[in-house]
Amino acid sequence: MVEWITSPGLTPYPDAVAAMETRADAIFRGEAGEAIWLLEHPPLYTAGTSAKPADLTDPERFDVFETNRGGQYTYHGPGQRVAYVMLDLSKRGRDVRLFVQNLEAWVIATLAEFNVTGEIREGRVGVWVPRPEKAPLPDGSPAEDKIAAIGVRLRKWVSFHGLSINVEPDLTHFEGIVPCGISDQGVTSLVDLGLPVTMGDVDDALKRTFSEVFD
Repeated sequence: MVEWITSPGLTPYPDAVAAMETRADAIFRGEAGEAIWLLEHPPLYTAGTSAKPADLTDPERFDVFETNRGGQYTYHGPGQRVAYVMLDLSKRGRDVRLFVQNLEAWVIATLAEFNVTGEIREGRVGVWVPRPEKAPLPDGSPAEDKIAAIGVRLRKWVSFHGLSINVEPDLTHFEGIVPCGISDQGVTSLVDLGLPVTMGDVDDALKRTFSEVFD
């Protein structure tokens, strides 16, 4: 059984990383079960293992944390649901590519609960929402906005870090970075799309759809 943990308020990023690493080690040793941890962070930027310094365009805006998850720069803050995923892949096939695909599928299934069509794009990390009502890009391609980010780390086949879904964050906070290294597309949220969705609604959807993908 996967344990679901929901933390109220805003969890400091260093505290979350320390807790994840402790839980992941305990899972590997067989001393704890798998867990999904739902939380929010105060406004901050994280730099994944592929982050490029030039993509941090406003380094004084918020605290910046280097992290050992994959990916580039990501924003976390109030109004964004972060789901840290601590699963034992040694019991789930030891297929990293499939694991990331499952995380993407989980996000897409969660968005579908609100009639939002999330899509993935080759060469772009995360989940995207087509925005046909916006002007196309200079090259004529349609506008798309990112609504969810994914970045994971494995240690001894136990995962930690995970994903984030924009529920109702301050979208101007993304302006201090080039999110995930992609400068020609925008960022959106469920509320920005006109949906009166609460964090509790998203949590319920995450729990409903998890078993469709992972169990």
